[in-house]
Amino acid sequence: MRNLSPTGRFVRGLLAAFLAVMTLSARADEGMWLPLLLKQLNEPDMKLRGMRMTADDIYSVNHSSLKDAVVQFGGGCTGEIISNEGLLLTNHHCGFSQIQQHSSVEKDYLTNGYWAKTRAEELSNPGLTAMFIIRMEDVTQQILGEMPKNLTEADRENYVQRATEKLIGKTVAGTHYGAIVRPFFYGQEYYMFVTETFQDVRLVGAPPSGIGKFGGDTDNWMWPRHTGDFSLFRVYSAPDGKPAPYSTNNVPLKPRHSLPISLAPVKEGDFTLVFGFPGRTTEYLTSWGVRELQEISDPARVALRDARLKRWNVAMQSSDRLRIAYAAKHASLANYWKKWIGEMRGLKRLNAVIRKQEQETKFQQWVAADPARQLEYGNVLTGIEQNYRDQRNLTLARDYVTEGTLGVELFALANNTFQPLADMLQQKSPIPALIKTQVDKIKAGLPNWYKNYDAATDQLICGDLLRMQAKAVPAAALAPAVKDAAGTNNDFTSFAQRVFLTSNLVSLEKAIQLLDRVAAGDSKALLDDPAFKFTSAVVGHYKANTLAPYQKAADGTTLLSRTYVRGLRQMQQDRKFYPDANSTLRVAYGNVRGYEPADGVTYEYFTTIDGAMAKVDTTSEEFTAPRKLIDAWKRKDYGDYAVNGTVPVAFTASNHTTGGNSGSPVINGRGELMGLNFDRVWEGTMSDVMFDPAMGRNIALDMHYLLFVIDKVGGSGHLVQEMKIVREPHPNMAEAGQMSGDKPKKEKKAKKEKQKKEKA
Repeated sequence: MRNLSPTGRFVRGLLAAFLAVMTLSARADEGMWLPLLLKQLNEPDMKLRGMRMTADDIYSVNHSSLKDAVVQFGGGCTGEIISNEGLLLTNHHCGFSQIQQHSSVEKDYLTNGYWAKTRAEELSNPGLTAMFIIRMEDVTQQILGEMPKNLTEADRENYVQRATEKLIGKTVAGTHYGAIVRPFFYGQEYYMFVTETFQDVRLVGAPPSGIGKFGGDTDNWMWPRHTGDFSLFRVYSAPDGKPAPYSTNNVPLKPRHSLPISLAPVKEGDFTLVFGFPGRTTEYLTSWGVRELQEISDPARVALRDARLKRWNVAMQSSDRLRIAYAAKHASLANYWKKWIGEMRGLKRLNAVIRKQEQETKFQQWVAADPARQLEYGNVLTGIEQNYRDQRNLTLARDYVTEGTLGVELFALANNTFQPLADMLQQKSPIPALIKTQVDKIKAGLPNWYKNYDAATDQLICGDLLRMQAKAVPAAALAPAVKDAAGTNNDFTSFAQRVFLTSNLVSLEKAIQLLDRVAAGDSKALLDDPAFKFTSAVVGHYKANTLAPYQKAADGTTLLSRTYVRGLRQMQQDRKFYPDANSTLRVAYGNVRGYEPADGVTYEYFTTIDGAMAKVDTTSEEFTAPRKLIDAWKRKDYGDYAVNGTVPVAFTASNHTTGGNSGSPVINGRGELMGLNFDRVWEGTMSDVMFDPAMGRNIALDMHYLLFVIDKVGGSGHLVQEMKIVREPHPNMAEAGQMSGDKPKKEKKAKKEKQKKEKA
């Protein structure tokens, strides 16, 4: 090594310190944290990374805070309030099913977009909700405090359920609020979330598919990205401000807080906070669980979805009716199909199984060092390993029923919609009035189901999936009905033809006729229907021979995992553990960053409209852009939304996100909306199981592009007018004006008062 000058040694020391800080910071990117606990667990680190707010500004029950602008949108996504008139922002793919339901060949809002010019033009969406969190509370003691010891996992679950129902009933009695209680760390802790749910949520605006779905399945999960993945809704309340079903008398919601929108240029290193409802992660999965996911479950689900998607692709290209009918279902199915492919690759790249095994070895060594630990934890890992061995074939059988048999839409309809009616018919003394009520309920929902269904396509899928199921599932775990379906010639194509030719569930008209016969007392009309009969046989076998033993093994694994994670937390007391995602309100924080996906490849942290235009291909439906967008780009008609002569489209940051975070606000250090979360990079999709600081990047839509599309492409500047736009970054928080708990603002006020006293 060559000698360094004093200056060189100083620079090298600074570099080493910088790299050490960056390493620690990268580790801090991981985590989905409970807002209630930010002050004690995360606030100092968040401020080091650039946050100017306090934890109290993010979550408070005593005053308005960021949590009051964040909603669970429709039960599966996140949204945020961006005006004092209830305007709600979420992803285009989150609002996709609502946009699709309002679309037809004559009014193709999917392709052309939709913009309500007046409140009267905002479209209602029956069943769509927006749920706010009023407060959250640690209720572990209330749930577990008096629980008897040594309960089986099933009995424990029943006890927890009863305790939960009692607590919720007591909490919401006499109010219009709801409440949910969720387990954390495999049931070591429980938290309650008091909620307020609004049922009148109307579609306000959606860009054309050439913006909202630009790049399609090809670009999904990928970076660089140029998708304008957003849609706008409005939350309405009763005149008194409380939730109410749709009514023309309802008024736009006056929220407790709405997010101001920042048009400060997004810079690398900027602090980012993602606030939302992440769905499900399994970060504390053992090596056996990771192996099962990587080698059994993900490959099976990917293969089955691949077969369905190929058939749907052909159908959707054949007519506009089928393109619209299958648009939402195709997007939903393809999303996780591609995610699981990336997940498998990511887990392999990280050597996830080996890394989990190394952790388990350290745990066993820690246990072996103390007799008391041996007594408590000595058999935990061997028990988990045995459970995974017991359920290996059961897992495969499970996946081929849920994604295979029930991947056939006709069979899913038979199971989900008609099976409850069949259960009533098969009771010892069926009650005609109840049967008629159930029949009427089914009739009401069928038109919408068949609107998005094509029997000819589903018949082809039926033959494909059953053939795959018979080949992949071990004979001992395969339902006899599947074995018998193909006959001696192993001909599933002919079986599918027979079922679809003779079943009365293949069309709306025949299904209504079947229901009329059932209501008149002919139960065999349903029970002997070929599609229903086959589905009932397969699902019945699954419940009796697969689900029961699988659930027994899974319950055992849950119990042992609870003990294992408790041991890990005891072993690593200096580590801050975060709970797995479970569709509850969480905060993830990080910084704007690019990444290096492969040797010799470096990705910038941002994309622009120029990159989008370079991708435009009129021969590809996925990369077709609307004429208004292209014309605005050619004229450089960017209005107030340009940065350095172009319009930023998207950026990447190091926030730990997952499904459910779609539509989450990406908030800067000042509490302003800087982006709209809509995806992760493909190289980081294994973050549901193992987070990689080098590749874990979320993708956010830049607010410059979002507002540009609303204003210049959608011609809906009136929507921008009702938002609070912050056009320049503020040099310090005192000048910007802050939320409650602002230390610089208080210090400035104290300084002024001191100066007044000194002058006096």
